[in-house]
Amino acid sequence: MSKTKKLEKPVWLKYGEEEVKEIILKLADKGLTAEKIGLIMRDQYGIPKVSLYGLKVGKVLKEKDKFTKPSLVNLQKKVIKLEEHYAKNKQDKKTERAMMITKSKLKKFQDYLKKKSE
Repeated sequence: MSKTKKLEKPVWLKYGEEEVKEIILKLADKGLTAEKIGLIMRDQYGIPKVSLYGLKVGKVLKEKDKFTKPSLVNLQKKVIKLEEHYAKNKQDKKTERAMMITKSKLKKFQDYLKKKSE
């Protein structure tokens, strides 16, 4: 017996659907992923869930061709951080290995996305 709760917009929530879309796109222009946009909307704008408006952050971004896979962005950032660290600390062999593993993951994921899009 699963009970599905209908999400109702709280009375204190002052944003409309179009305003929420504008906020999402504004945050996406700053280079944020869908994950981060959801957190910022919750913390700074007081919007507990975008689904209250029948929206999803990823779908709104896909409509405007601004969606990037969060895992891809996170892996790229991690590789950059590891490369910067390793450039300063050549003796750090653990970082060297972590960098090799992370680059491998990134390449596998890019190959997967490339194969999936064909």
